[in-house]
Amino acid sequence: MNPNTPLPPCSILLLAGGRGQRMGGQDKGLLQWRGEPLIAHLHRMSRPLTDDLIISCNRNLEKYAPYADQLVHDDESGFPGPLAGIRAGLKAARHAHMLVLPCDVPGIDAQLIDDMRNAANLQPDKPLMVWHDDHWEPLLCVIPVAHRAVFESAWHEGERSPGRVMRKLGATALRCRDQDPRLANLNTPELLNGHPPQPG
Repeated sequence: MNPNTPLPPCSILLLAGGRGQRMGGQDKGLLQWRGEPLIAHLHRMSRPLTDDLIISCNRNLEKYAPYADQLVHDDESGFPGPLAGIRAGLKAARHAHMLVLPCDVPGIDAQLIDDMRNAANLQPDKPLMVWHDDHWEPLLCVIPVAHRAVFESAWHEGERSPGRVMRKLGATALRCRDQDPRLANLNTPELLNGHPPQPG
């Protein structure tokens, strides 16, 4: 693809609907990091890149609303997991592709999103997931909205892993370097406060 060719429009889904179990049940997207809620960091980085910014959240809707064009929520109670949020996003997405970002990876930058979109555009009928440190990152992905029915069918068959659904669809990989600091997952109080747990 010519790098000067503009990419087609893409919806962006920010996942903030989890239970926050490792954070003592707090609403993770609203926790402070460097003086702002985590969701504010993701919003500032992704807002210029889409006219369809969706947030999946299951509580505090009034606090999330200023950061999104659309809010979606799980259609089942009890925080059933990220696949539920992705399903809700796919139903609401206004463009042919939806890029997914978790709210607890605030180091993501516009270059990574650009790389994800460019890589996804090479095989636009397949999902794309980030790959690093010998594993997939299924919550950093680009999903063709045309596969919405596949996600619905998998859910109703009992599947709860978005990665498995995408691998069955022949997902492609955007390979990032190992220990890429942009992919640091701040999903515990220690990591959020800059005090990673000590080994051993």
